Parts: sequence; structure tokens; C-alpha cells
Amino acid sequence: MATAPGPAAGPLATVAPPRTGRFSGPNGRETATGILFVAPWIIGFVAFSALPMLASLVLSFTDFDPRQADEIRFVGAENYARMLSDPTLIKASAVTLRFALIVVPLSLAFALAVALMVNSTLLAGRNVFRTLFYLPLQIPIVASTVVWIGVLNVSNGWLNLGLGAIGLPAVDWLNSTFWVHPALAIMGLWGIGNMMLIFLAGLQSVPTELYDAARVDGAGVWARFRHVTLPMISPVLFYNLIIVLIATFQYFTQAYVITNGRGDPGGETLFFNLNLFREAFQFYNMGYASALAWVLFVVVLGLTAILFRTAGSWVYQGSGER
Repeated sequence: MATAPGPAAGPLATVAPPRTGRFSGPNGRETATGILFVAPWIIGFVAFSALPMLASLVLSFTDFDPRQADEIRFVGAENYARMLSDPTLIKASAVTLRFALIVVPLSLAFALAVALMVNSTLLAGRNVFRTLFYLPLQIPIVASTVVWIGVLNVSNGWLNLGLGAIGLPAVDWLNSTFWVHPALAIMGLWGIGNMMLIFLAGLQSVPTELYDAARVDGAGVWARFRHVTLPMISPVLFYNLIIVLIATFQYFTQAYVITNGRGDPGGETLFFNLNLFREAFQFYNMGYASALAWVLFVVVLGLTAILFRTAGSWVYQGSGER
């Protein structure tokens, strides 16, 4: 049976392609929302970090003196060449390095020891101790330094009174070229609360099955710490090592408060950052100070890169591989 022909087919309708813009669709809206929320940080970073860093890089090639800003002169690499024959800078670099050799391992060891203590189920009221060890971080660093000046006083400081109580002689902590670095290191232990909490988080993430297996194999306390705890928390140890290394090379406030920026005794508190501050704000050599800042940045960046380069040989990843 014949069928009536259908209506003639019209021109094909063109369908607009879906929008593929960066911020279109659900994922795009989420991206735009994320950028909106981080925009204040980005603006702050550009305005207060990136641009000042760029400005200091430019100033490091000049003889800029803020008292005579209209007489600024381009001097090329003269500021960097000056560092090679600057005895004060050589002294400050040596002081900073010696201090780092004391403070970095001592801070890490003490923070880990405290974390192990407050993580132990044998310690009664461990939550209270966790809070007490963290509280010093809430005290302004200048105020805590002033308190420590009294604690380390040679005649009536609490530390020397304690030494006298056990029959040991008093120590002139802040006026001795030998004892001033240990004194500053002791002051630094006052603020290990943040590292302690990070170590504590790492310790609590170690699977208890590993300790049970080690006990079954006859491992003692030290063997469990050496072969289970340390490898499992090595990423946390690596993080804290980088943080304390950077902080040590930027050490400034305590040394400035104790000596009013003079670097006493005998220049043993003239750290790199304190020398940089003096060049910039006491001698008004802003160009040279900017060059010092960039050298410090490169040195710290280089040390951090070396640590990352060597991390593969001792930092364990989540897969169990180094």
C-alpha cells in the first residue's frame, strides 16, 4: 500500500557547541570561586613580598642611601664584590654557621624527645603537658627574650641559682664568648612547641601493627625507635629540619634585643641578619644590604635544594620506599 510522502526535510539545524571557557561549567565555577578566595593572599604576596623582593634586587646593583635618595647611582656588581673582602661579613657568616651547628640538631632532638614523652600513655595528664609546651609560642618573642635575660643573669638568674644549688659555679651566660651561643640555644628551646606538635602528629600516624610486629621479633625500646619510629616519621623530621634551618639563618630578634644590635660579646652575636640590619638601618648602605639579603636567599635556597636532593636516601615515602 502506498504511503503519503512526508514533509520535505528542511535545512539542518545548527547546534551551538557547549561552552568550554576556563570558568564555565561546574568545575569552572569551582575554580573561579577558589581563585576568588585566594585572591587576597595573592594580592598580599605580590604587594608585600614579590614586588619588594624585585625592588631589593634592583637596589642591590646601586649605592642607594635613603638619606640621599635623589643621588642613587648604578654600581653594577660592586656590592657583591665588596662581600669578598668585608671582614664583618666574614665574621657574621662564621657566627651564623657555628650557631646553626648547635641549634639545628639540639632543637630537633629536644622537640622529638618532648613529643615522645607527651605521646606516651605512661604520662599522666599528657594533654596538659602538650598545652604547656605549646603555650610559649603565644608569647611575643621580644617579651620572652627580656624574661630570659633575667633568667640568665649572672648574679641572680634562676639558671645560675639552680647551678649553685647543686654546687656548680655560676656562668656568665650573656657576656661570655663561649657561653653566649649555648645560652641562645637554651632560649630557642623555649619555642619548640610547634615542632613538638608536628612530631607528635607524625608519631600518632605510625601504625601500631609495626610496633606489635617488632615486639614479636624481640625488638627492644631502642630497636623499635631506630627501625620503626624514625623511618616512619622521617618525612616529618625532614620538614622540621628545613624549617629550623631557615629560621636559624634568619636569626635576628633575640640577638638584637640582648645586645641592642651591637653584636656583643666579641661579635659572637653578630649574626648575618643582624649585620644586614646594621648595614641598612644604621649605616644606610641600602644597596649593600639588599645584596646581602639576596646572598642569604641564595644560600638558604641552595641548602634547601641539597636537602631535597639527599632526601631520597633517608626519607621514607608512604609506599614504604625511600
